[in-house]
Amino acid sequence: MAEGITSIDNADRWRACGSDAQNVPVLPTGRARGAVAVALLILLTSCTGTFLGANHATAVLKIGVDLPLTGSEGRAAVSALNGVRFFVEQHPILDGFTVVVDTRDDAVGGTPEPFKGAANIESLAGDPLLMAVIGPFDSSVARSEIPVANLAGLAMVSPATSSPCLTRSMYLPAGLSPTLTAVTCKQVGLPNAAELRPTGTNNYFRLATTDDLQGPAAADYAYRTLRVLRVATISDHEAYGQALEQSFTARFSKLGGSVVGHLNADPAGKPDVTGFFSRMKADGAQAIYFGGVTANNGCAIRALMVRTFAAGAPYLGGDGIAEDPACVQQAGSAATGIFATVPRVDPTSRGSAAEMISAFRTAYPAASDYSPYTVVAYDATGIVYAAIDRAIKLAGGKLPARADVVTQLAATQGFAGATGTIGFDPAGDTTHRVLSIYAAPSPDPRSAWTLVGDVDYTAALPY
Repeated sequence: MAEGITSIDNADRWRACGSDAQNVPVLPTGRARGAVAVALLILLTSCTGTFLGANHATAVLKIGVDLPLTGSEGRAAVSALNGVRFFVEQHPILDGFTVVVDTRDDAVGGTPEPFKGAANIESLAGDPLLMAVIGPFDSSVARSEIPVANLAGLAMVSPATSSPCLTRSMYLPAGLSPTLTAVTCKQVGLPNAAELRPTGTNNYFRLATTDDLQGPAAADYAYRTLRVLRVATISDHEAYGQALEQSFTARFSKLGGSVVGHLNADPAGKPDVTGFFSRMKADGAQAIYFGGVTANNGCAIRALMVRTFAAGAPYLGGDGIAEDPACVQQAGSAATGIFATVPRVDPTSRGSAAEMISAFRTAYPAASDYSPYTVVAYDATGIVYAAIDRAIKLAGGKLPARADVVTQLAATQGFAGATGTIGFDPAGDTTHRVLSIYAAPSPDPRSAWTLVGDVDYTAALPY
């Protein structure tokens, strides 16, 4: 569990009742877990310790969850919800309050929908017992939800959103542009952070790092790990893909590599990718970086690439193609050699997560119950608990004002989570800036992508 939350640890609650901390019960799974939780609550309400007092021994506080629990992102989102549930099952009582999870699905017809997300947040905000929301998963949904939550003074902690414009006005900083000219959110048709916060106060925090770091991370991996010195780049004619390609180019050049050519491949225009590959191979390119998404033929381009380049020549991209069965399907026999960044920590690369993952798999044994988002959401819940805990103490043990929870979240620094040491900068972005690198292991779309490394910009940004 997160080491920073000492005041809500099971052992501390047990000590408050004068018992041996070594005999703290571990809640089992299924129906038995519920029975033990009730028994534990009855026992704790009979004591006069710090965390349960007579004034609110049976009081409730709620934490909301808004995720796309059905449809295309359902498996990942449900695994994230499992991380929230698991944390709450381990810590059912917070400073005398029974914690209840209120869960909402923001998918409609299998697709995450901004209007549904906004309606969910409005409904959650109407409950005075609800202290914070964990979610959403998608940046488009976040853009609709943040203003609603902001007006309600409701804190949100997302385990996954990565669009830079959710927290700032710059889509691409000048230091990550080959022309040293910043690209603003307005220039790519997105509202900036200030426009999403009508009260002027930030209420949105996230554990995923931002998309503008994906290109640099791929550049670091290509140059330092794959030992590539000359690259050609392709973007898919959309803002996301162009920003990834530009930030890759800026970082790769800064490292000492050479970008020998670039193609802005509008999928509707049927660009001559094969001719481009022939020219780039003649100019000494050893790899291709693609900025874009699978839906814009991102990995069909890989299938064409191997007609000109050696079969093992790397093809790099971002989370628009990462871990996507459709990408592998497009690439076919050329899938091996695709590397892609994801702007999140993979918990299996962190020894600090091993104990939590082991305990989770015991409680939730199905393979589909777990994904990397399980541990990230677990940490998000721990951070929310810690903020509410501090706010309750400042309120003299009473249910705190939501504004105080927001303030305490903004003050989060040095939180010892399963995925690492986490804090938030003034914009609400995580200071634990780690991106994971995955590789497609085979031409089989059903195969899980393999974690091959990560790039950590926690100590310093790459520009």
